[in-house]
Amino acid sequence: MKKKMHVFASVLALTLAATSLTACGSKSDTGKTGAASPAASAGAANSTAKDTITALLPPVSPNYQKNFDQMAKDFNALYPNLTLKIEPASWEDVKQKLDTQVNAGSPPDIAFGGSDGIPKYIQQGLLMDITDAATPDMINDYDKAPLDYMKNGKGLYGFPAYMEVHALGGNKEYLEKAGIDWKKVQQNGWTYDEFRDAIKKGVVTENGKTRYGFVFAVKGVAAVDYLGIMAKNAGMPYPFTSDMKYAYTSKNYLGLLKDLRQLIDDGSMPKELSSVDAGKRWNMFLTGQTMITGKGLAVFENSAKANNAKLAAKDASAVKDSIPVDYVVLPAPTFQGAKASSATVVDGYMTFRGKKEPTTEHKANVVKAAYFLASGKVAATTNNDLFAAHITKSAKKEAESMKIDRNPDNVAAVDNMLKNATPARSDIPTELSAKAIKLETEVIVPKFQGLIAGEVTPQQMYDAVKAAAIQAFGENGIVKD
Repeated sequence: MKKKMHVFASVLALTLAATSLTACGSKSDTGKTGAASPAASAGAANSTAKDTITALLPPVSPNYQKNFDQMAKDFNALYPNLTLKIEPASWEDVKQKLDTQVNAGSPPDIAFGGSDGIPKYIQQGLLMDITDAATPDMINDYDKAPLDYMKNGKGLYGFPAYMEVHALGGNKEYLEKAGIDWKKVQQNGWTYDEFRDAIKKGVVTENGKTRYGFVFAVKGVAAVDYLGIMAKNAGMPYPFTSDMKYAYTSKNYLGLLKDLRQLIDDGSMPKELSSVDAGKRWNMFLTGQTMITGKGLAVFENSAKANNAKLAAKDASAVKDSIPVDYVVLPAPTFQGAKASSATVVDGYMTFRGKKEPTTEHKANVVKAAYFLASGKVAATTNNDLFAAHITKSAKKEAESMKIDRNPDNVAAVDNMLKNATPARSDIPTELSAKAIKLETEVIVPKFQGLIAGEVTPQQMYDAVKAAAIQAFGENGIVKD
């Protein structure tokens, strides 16, 4: 999941336990963990020497970390000479832990993270290309589109866990009260003007309290999610055009900034939006303080249902002051007449090396472990927990016997958005991607947070981004329209 996109698991946990950031629920059955895919044995090396593979893993799904002991046992049963040593981390600190270990030259063999971080770690020289170690059976197990996200140039740097769409989520009751045809929106999408009008209708004041039309988490790392998701739908699906010009100096970028600020000025979003983190905006959604929330993944339907069940059972662990919510998946709006380009999140198991070149045997063992985590029963169990689509044949087969309760309208909405999903761009040079990430971290995120807080105007932010882009990419390396 930048990245970027990975606070959603901790949000889920808030849904499942009001007082804890860890996921709740009964422990999964032993039979639902461990990859037993047909292709798993294909990666077996001839060597029987003992080896340990380390993995740094956040709470990918609500019950994911609860299965760590069983995952390690199942992996050892599959490969008796190998040990999978898992270091758990929260979403809040996994990136910092990984960066600290990478900077020290001793990263874990495997780390879970967003595929968009691959260029950064390649530039640091410690990401391991597994092209020569991944077997044909492993590669052929995957859908092509998500696997491509784990590539850069001709290299493959791990295996994807899932491919999901960054969408919005609505309260069905509130949408219908506001006269919004949410099924039509699911099927056909909506423009910025249509979206703006809809969320205005969603603003209601009752007993001195305001229910907003739209709330998006923008505090901390979530700020770039909001901007990035909307930028894709504003004619800028990537930071770079096909001729490698930096895209966020386009006039569309300035127009987008004006539009996003306008939603706050309309009163459709809270003026204190800059203080809303992922946990708070999900709490606002479950307690009826907003009609639409973002970003939303399919798994949020599962989280809402879990909280609904607790409310029905009068379970004290339900989110305080929450109400029953029928969660509706919605696409993000399009801007400036651009076509829909759905933001996808492809997170996965990145493979690392230390300062010394790994042995052929250890490299093969790391690949076995990464594939074990990303396929078969492990992937099927995790992705069902997330309501995420299965991206390997082995996981799809395992999932056939697993029950999952999803709203068919939401399934269809996600499928529609996946048809417009932004495909991977492995052609962007690593050095350009690294510069773009640096510009995003040092300029875009703080300026956008200032914009949301009303401290920076859209023009001021645009000018700052353009100046930084010229410095990074040169006058001829940016879009001028």
